[in-house]
Amino acid sequence: MAMDVVDYEIFGNEMQYVEVELDPGEAAVGEAGVMMYMQAGIQMDTVFGDGAQQGGLFGKLMGAGKRLLTGESLFTTVFQNTASSKQRVAFAAPYPGKIVPIDLSALGGTLLCQKDSFLCAAKGVSLGIAFQQKLGVGLFGGEGFIMQKLDGDGMAFIHAGGTLMERTLAPGETLRVDTGCVVAYQPSVDFDIQYVGKIKSALFGGEGLFFATLRGPGKIWLQSLPLSRLANRIIASAPAAGGRSSEQGSVLGGAALGGTLLGGGLLGGLLGGEDE
Repeated sequence: MAMDVVDYEIFGNEMQYVEVELDPGEAAVGEAGVMMYMQAGIQMDTVFGDGAQQGGLFGKLMGAGKRLLTGESLFTTVFQNTASSKQRVAFAAPYPGKIVPIDLSALGGTLLCQKDSFLCAAKGVSLGIAFQQKLGVGLFGGEGFIMQKLDGDGMAFIHAGGTLMERTLAPGETLRVDTGCVVAYQPSVDFDIQYVGKIKSALFGGEGLFFATLRGPGKIWLQSLPLSRLANRIIASAPAAGGRSSEQGSVLGGAALGGTLLGGGLLGGLLGGEDE
């Protein structure tokens, strides 16, 4: 399928959004729920899969099935410019981090990325799946057996949590990273899993039992704040979810001290004494 060539501009620092400019007749496809705003000449349509599949109903069902395997919604949304002039549509990042523009034609036409990193793309970019070939990667790699595969020669936009690191690995060069920090990499990069090696480090180091090893050649993208890490910290600090409240501004903690005084009746006694 022919790719639409789109212009874009990324706004913001920690909470970014990308504004895509569409010529008449051009379209962009976005993940469900990421649209921020669109001009009046943009028509929105929800479709099975990624909107790039051919072959009628069977092709659409295949595309939707691939998205279901990656844990994404069965549907994506296509935003098409039906006006006679240029129109704009914007897509927002779901949590703090960086939006990464990817020109697939400059990467050989294919990119492998984690399942929840895709944001939007020019219509014509195919959203498929890639199965991990190694059992260890599938079981302990943090992403399961299936990763998302972007195919085409157009622009695609992915999201990385926290600060982004983009690096090109030389042939044979190896980098060991936390499994959740891997955002995307070229198919030429070998992705494997390595055991930490020391029982003490594995049990008490707080970094898990395994590292992801990325071996060049090829380009990789890493994130400093995986969504799972952010969610775990929020849950750990939320009393309603069973976490421990972390009060600020006092050594004893305002809420803890107040609860002790009220629970012991001390505060009530002081207040009662003032009324007499």
